[in-house]
Amino acid sequence: MKKIFRIFGKTVLFFFLWSVISVIGYRFVPVYFTPLMGIRMAEQISEGRKPEVKHKWVPDRRISNNMKRAVLASEDQRFFNHNGFDKVEIKKALKENKTRKRPRGASTISQQTAKNVFLWPRSSWLRKGLEAYFTVLIEFFWTKERILTVYLNCMETGDGIYGVEAVAREHFNTTAEKLSASQSALVAATLPNPLKFSSKKPSSYMKQRQSYILRQMRTVQHPPVSEKN
Repeated sequence: MKKIFRIFGKTVLFFFLWSVISVIGYRFVPVYFTPLMGIRMAEQISEGRKPEVKHKWVPDRRISNNMKRAVLASEDQRFFNHNGFDKVEIKKALKENKTRKRPRGASTISQQTAKNVFLWPRSSWLRKGLEAYFTVLIEFFWTKERILTVYLNCMETGDGIYGVEAVAREHFNTTAEKLSASQSALVAATLPNPLKFSSKKPSSYMKQRQSYILRQMRTVQHPPVSEKN
């Protein structure tokens, strides 16, 4: 029994050290590959398709402010005001889920970044627990701007497409730096399910979502007032 506890203790210690070192490293180093990319490649192979990953890391200065405002408007309008967990949205979700058939999520951009970079997409209590753990780590070791940059570079934006630069090139024949407000809102509209929704061939529902996000973008400032020079 003591041996089992020693092994367990060493495993926990190793995981803790690995997670902290990884998070600190990604504060400075681009994220070129994520577990999600590997999982999607395996799914493509299992479906008899050629595995494909379209992804190109770009620094913060080469990402359009339109795109930043679009994801803030659609995914996390209190991003710069919370510590990784939006208590307001959590309370709303708990209340609404009592009557909703399909549960409403309340994940912040920080939580989504933790999941996208370190974990897997399928929901479970284990993943939720690890997601919360990594969210605390990245909120502690990274700046808000770094979290947003990593999120925009690693988010799934289509079948085999990851990050804002890749989707800008594949769907709009442009770059992340030159995305318009309309294009950015369309990309943001796909984020709940980028394998179902496409910013290249938007449905009527997608166009409605795009219009909603564009309206919300008018109220979102980036950088926030307190961070402007």
